[in-house]
Amino acid sequence: MKSIYTLLFLLIALTTQAQNTISGVVVDEKNHPLVGANVFIEGTYDGDNTDDNGHFSFVTMANGNQILVITYLAFETLKINVHANNCQYKTYKLKESINTLDAVVVSAGTFSAGEKNRVSVLKPLDIVTTAGSAGNIIAALQTLPGTQTVGEDGRLFVRGGEADETQTFVDGIRVAQPYGATTNNLPTRGRFSPFLFSGISFSTGGYSAEYGEALSSVLLLNTQDEADQNKTDISMMTVGLGLSNTRKWKKSSLSVNTAYIDLAPYQAGIPQDIDWNRPYQSLSGETVYRYNFNNGIFKMYAAFDTSHFDLNQEDINQPEPVRVNLKNDNFYLNSSYKGNFGGNWQIFTGLSYGYSQNKIDINTDRLHNGENASHLKFKLSKKLSERVKFNTGSDYFITRFDEDYNTVFNRGYTANIAAIYTEMDVYFSKKFAIKAGVRASNNDYIHQSSISPRASLAYKISKNSQVSFAYGNFEQAPKQEYLKYSNDFKTEKAAHYIFNYQYVKGNRTLRTELYYKQYTDLVKYNTAQLQFDSQFNNNGQGYAKGFDVFWRDDKTIKNLEYWVSYSYIDTQRDYKNFNTAVTPSFVSNQNISVVTKYWISDWKSQVGFTQQFSSGRPYNNPNEASFMNGKTKSYSNLSFNWAYLLSQQKILYFSVSNVLGTQNIFGYQYANTPNNEGVYERKAITPTADRFFFVGFFWTISDNKKDNQLKNL
Repeated sequence: MKSIYTLLFLLIALTTQAQNTISGVVVDEKNHPLVGANVFIEGTYDGDNTDDNGHFSFVTMANGNQILVITYLAFETLKINVHANNCQYKTYKLKESINTLDAVVVSAGTFSAGEKNRVSVLKPLDIVTTAGSAGNIIAALQTLPGTQTVGEDGRLFVRGGEADETQTFVDGIRVAQPYGATTNNLPTRGRFSPFLFSGISFSTGGYSAEYGEALSSVLLLNTQDEADQNKTDISMMTVGLGLSNTRKWKKSSLSVNTAYIDLAPYQAGIPQDIDWNRPYQSLSGETVYRYNFNNGIFKMYAAFDTSHFDLNQEDINQPEPVRVNLKNDNFYLNSSYKGNFGGNWQIFTGLSYGYSQNKIDINTDRLHNGENASHLKFKLSKKLSERVKFNTGSDYFITRFDEDYNTVFNRGYTANIAAIYTEMDVYFSKKFAIKAGVRASNNDYIHQSSISPRASLAYKISKNSQVSFAYGNFEQAPKQEYLKYSNDFKTEKAAHYIFNYQYVKGNRTLRTELYYKQYTDLVKYNTAQLQFDSQFNNNGQGYAKGFDVFWRDDKTIKNLEYWVSYSYIDTQRDYKNFNTAVTPSFVSNQNISVVTKYWISDWKSQVGFTQQFSSGRPYNNPNEASFMNGKTKSYSNLSFNWAYLLSQQKILYFSVSNVLGTQNIFGYQYANTPNNEGVYERKAITPTADRFFFVGFFWTISDNKKDNQLKNL
């Protein structure tokens, strides 16, 4: 019996000795106690929740080195090595998680639209429901601050930069020919319809090291990752017809979009200020194929269009109108794969090929040119921790351009650009983040290498507001019209400095930005017109500085959405054949846009107005001694649209631009020589028509019987 008592005593003693008390207090980074945090030893059921003072205490059978786990909503999980035999009265500090909706976002210079963006100044349908845009992505973006409305051109001009300084990417892969064919003072459109895109990011500067060959801006278009349902869209318009279809399977989907545009019927009913021999017509199509693997997604995007027009253009230097007969064929193919593999690495790889051919007859002269352009991209990403993300990658651009004039003068070039970059996103807290990177590239045609550092940071100053700053060096090869004559160039350069303030609360957004851009090594030449014997150099320079304001409100008035944009810019350049630094002719110092959209339930209608105003643009008057001393009158355009739901899936749509019929003037063409009185005569450059009317019927046939094309109008 004595031996039994002895054994029981030893067992009780061993059990008591094996028990350890774990205790402490859990606080946040400001030493405030966290109530209800879960604390436990990993691999056991031993643990406790913190009380009102952040304290916890529990007993465990575990001994020696253990892992103590502390979890709390909206904070990073803490795992720490402890010694169970000596773990009492200690303080544990948790960091706020950055994966929350109110975490800081690096936003200097960038406007985003898409359902997946935590902070979007625009929604996807905003891109295409803006009055006056007529479904043109570029026209809708021209209502945002930092852009210029250059009505005789139609492309995207950003913060004092020419349209060639903005690059377009689809799913991260460059589009070498993003605009349709055109001729002098006849505005073009972006090639891509908004039908297949789920998100758009538009940078006015200071963008990531991932993107290069752009001095001013990048436009990122992202195709949809998944089709929501099977559906067919039918469009009948005053300018043409459209048909699209989406089919969805278990792991894949296919979307196809086609359109035929012919302005001849419209021109017959509503004449324009153009002497057409054959009004503009085009046939275009786009398709996206998606396949979802277990750990990734493959996407292939393809687009083509063929267009033709024939017109007679008045030229003040020619006694008779100049006949321009232009045919353009364009094709673009883009394929990409994004997926995950071992060690939490993410891979992205893609390839694009673009082909564009122009056949232009100018009176009796013949000009043919063609461009083949490819882009190969490889990118690796890894989330090193909850607070650090690492990106690295490479690009390879191949461009071949050929041109012949009257089959006698031949010119062209082949350029290969190789680039590598690396970048890191570091979140020091939910309130403070930094993105820093560097890009290096080499252009074998002009024998130039460059290194471009870039950095941006953001700090959250309150629950609803933050400030951010971006800096970067950006380089770009001279444009095609220079490279076809010579390869004796440097890359053109621009340094960006951007300070941004952003306030977002509910459905209200306020953004203000101050910026400064310094241009160096811009191309200059010594002839009145750019030609084969021009002497080139890279002695050009310039600057652009200003501020932008954007306000959006979807809350104050029921069913009303509106935004207001204001931009002020002071810029000068000494480039091309300029004899001094002046403001270029495409720049308006002040630009204002007001966009409104109102849903009227009783009428089953959405109506919208867009008012755009720009101060006068400079032009050179050879009758005056000062260079670029002229100034056009201010530009004003009030546009209206109305979408009426005939039924849930049938829409009647009407829009008209320049409702008030304002007589806008974009600039003047002057004679090359003075008349008998010694005066250089001129001709005003004006819109092709005072107003543009559009009527369309849009019918959707879908699985759910509710979807319609309102988001695409």
